[in-house]
Amino acid sequence: MAASYGFLSTHPPTQCGLATFNSALSAQLTAGGRPGGIVRVISSGEDERAGPGVVHTWSPSSGTGWQDATEALNTFDVAIVQHEYGIYPGPDGSAVLPLLRALDRPPIVVLHTVLAQPTAGQRATLEEVVAAAGAVVTMTETARDRLLIGYAVDPAKVTVIPHGAGDHTGASTTSRARPHLLTWGLIGPGKGIEWALRALARLRDLSPSPSYTVAGKTHPKVLEQHGEEYRTSLQRLGALLGIADAVRYQPVYRDEAALSRLIRSADVVVLPYDSREQVTSGVLIEAVAAGVPVVATPFPHAVELLTDGPGLLVPHQDPSAMATAIRRILTEPGLSDSLVGRTGPVAPTLLWPAVAARYAALAAGLRTANPPVLATPPVPA
Repeated sequence: MAASYGFLSTHPPTQCGLATFNSALSAQLTAGGRPGGIVRVISSGEDERAGPGVVHTWSPSSGTGWQDATEALNTFDVAIVQHEYGIYPGPDGSAVLPLLRALDRPPIVVLHTVLAQPTAGQRATLEEVVAAAGAVVTMTETARDRLLIGYAVDPAKVTVIPHGAGDHTGASTTSRARPHLLTWGLIGPGKGIEWALRALARLRDLSPSPSYTVAGKTHPKVLEQHGEEYRTSLQRLGALLGIADAVRYQPVYRDEAALSRLIRSADVVVLPYDSREQVTSGVLIEAVAAGVPVVATPFPHAVELLTDGPGLLVPHQDPSAMATAIRRILTEPGLSDSLVGRTGPVAPTLLWPAVAARYAALAAGLRTANPPVLATPPVPA
């Protein structure tokens, strides 16, 4: 009998990287009618109505929080828990710890962030999360190494499974008269889009000069605290640089088909992130799997995936270097095809069916090593 899967995570209609990841992974592991359900974690003010597949909502307003979430997850054979410090209640998200310890079977915990310089609380919480887990997944070798070197954890628990990607190869695209640069995902300070705008201004001498699409809504937490201040500052900068007519902001959420068309329309995906910590980027994986050349700053996941791979790395906050890299891809004969060609061996392993199969194999091994404890029948009088 097929295993049933319970998932603990943010989940649509929440719009964040974890929600998108959990939605894709849960859809794969419960495809074909296989049993499963989602325990959705929400923040204050979010819509509590259950969407498709959601069996319980863990809300900050609930007085029994983790206990009810545990009870819901214990109805499944396997629990897959997405971990990020900011999604669970308590200091450093520590409210997830009693849940992990109370599950009927050791869970699979997926780490979306492994900090190189955590606070004492963050370090202690993550070490306890790993201790309570049956298996831990990091999405890059960089994250695994950082976890094993910087934290007191059991190395035997840690497995690397890449972030999944959709299959964009069949997406139809609209021909464009100008080269097309693309950045997508939730935006806010730290995305580095201001550096990409400055790079674009250095490419106006190309004929035709590139256009640039910034696709995605402002991150909900940024929107709550600062409104559209960041997006407005980008628009002002574009006007000052004289490139406002070359930049399009598309603050919409796209379904998979629309996102595929957008990605395949790009000549270069630009990831100008300021972060030096980011060990996982779903946007990077999607671009690589789609076979689109990438220009990125050297955040850890980009260094791991793009070094001698399908893209070019440029220093943080260096628009001149970024412009030079983009110019090379757009104008240097054969370079774009050469970069895309490096994707070939790795792309199939990044697609969601292959990634989900690795989770299923990990779950099967965990179940074999930790069979359910059967109650001892009473001895007849």
